[in-house]
Amino acid sequence: KGQYMYDENGRRYLDCINNVAHVGHCHPDIVKAAHEQNQLLNTNSRYLHDNLVDYAERLSKTLPEKLCIFYFLNSGSEANDLALRLARQYTKHEDIIVLDHAYHGHLTSLIDISPYKFRNLEGQKEWVHVAPVPDTYRGLYREDHEDSVTAYANEVKNIIEQAHKRGRKIAAFFVESLPSVGGQIIPPAGYFQKVAEHVRKAGGVFIADEIQVGFGRVGKHFWAFQLQGEDFIPDIVTMGKPIGNGHPIACVATTKEIAEAFASTGVEYFNTFGGNPVSCAIGLAVLDVIEKEQLQAHATEVGNFLMKLLKEQKIKHPIIGDVRGSGLFIGVDLIKDQAQRTPATEEAEHLITRLKEEYILLSTDGPGRNVLKFKPPMCFNMEDAKFVVDTIDKLLTGNAESDTSSNTICIHLFVS
Repeated sequence: KGQYMYDENGRRYLDCINNVAHVGHCHPDIVKAAHEQNQLLNTNSRYLHDNLVDYAERLSKTLPEKLCIFYFLNSGSEANDLALRLARQYTKHEDIIVLDHAYHGHLTSLIDISPYKFRNLEGQKEWVHVAPVPDTYRGLYREDHEDSVTAYANEVKNIIEQAHKRGRKIAAFFVESLPSVGGQIIPPAGYFQKVAEHVRKAGGVFIADEIQVGFGRVGKHFWAFQLQGEDFIPDIVTMGKPIGNGHPIACVATTKEIAEAFASTGVEYFNTFGGNPVSCAIGLAVLDVIEKEQLQAHATEVGNFLMKLLKEQKIKHPIIGDVRGSGLFIGVDLIKDQAQRTPATEEAEHLITRLKEEYILLSTDGPGRNVLKFKPPMCFNMEDAKFVVDTIDKLLTGNAESDTSSNTICIHLFVS
């Protein structure tokens, strides 16, 4: 219920990582919407139904005006696969640029553009190009760089130039608006604009994957790509996970020009369950709850409070190297040393295991599996934030004291 989960013995756990149950587990309004529509009608989308149009209209009000064509599907993977097809049909190009350690879904087409997966499988395809993550904490260009935005964007420009020399043509730059599997990264503002300029000049399009971070999670804006500035608009936006609060819904939003190019093949796009009456009723209910409970503003307020508490812990505990985030999308980068910023992988794993024993569900991400990731249900509150940070403080303090005790024993043995 809400931001809590219960085990078979009735013990309550605080859920800090479930961005699928966006407005809270088992929200009564969502359950009611699904039940009532199920009693009336549920069928495939060959049959026209008001919910489909009503839902598309509601979504359109949250997006820039030019993103006015909607395709409904059942999962984020389906959405990202369709985005690939749209980009390739529109541009008549094949190649895709992605960020290192990115993950975009489990279909074959998406494993191919997910370095997080393909590096452990068959490797990188000729048509896939990998750009460095715009991480200003541990990336190529860090917080002390005079212009990290341009430097990271120029990496993409160089990739395009090298691809052209080999006769390759770029169809799209495909990116999570906030890379999550990559380590809860917040790209510097202006990066997307500069990358889009290079990509569009090469005849490609910009795809913003909002599957993890959309629907008000970042607080300041409804969509995470909007953190880049009002002057940035993607060509395609994909949605999933939180869109249905646990019900399988997904969506692709794009422009008329791209949609018309896709339709020009004469091969219609059809999805049996995408946009069915129940799914759309649930999607509408999720939007209603976000608005009624002011969850976007809530994400800003609670997220700022959680960031403040975590930054206080950063001063106290040297293992915390960086605290970054927006709204209720926050990463805590654990390190072994301040100079090299070596990922504290084992320590992070130990901490989340101990947190579970304290009835807190948290997880790690990033190439080093050392970044604590916070993306809780949006009803996560101030009391929850204080509870989890106090518990982290207690555990880190205990570990530090244990380490000091061990060192003292070692010194005494050495002296003896």
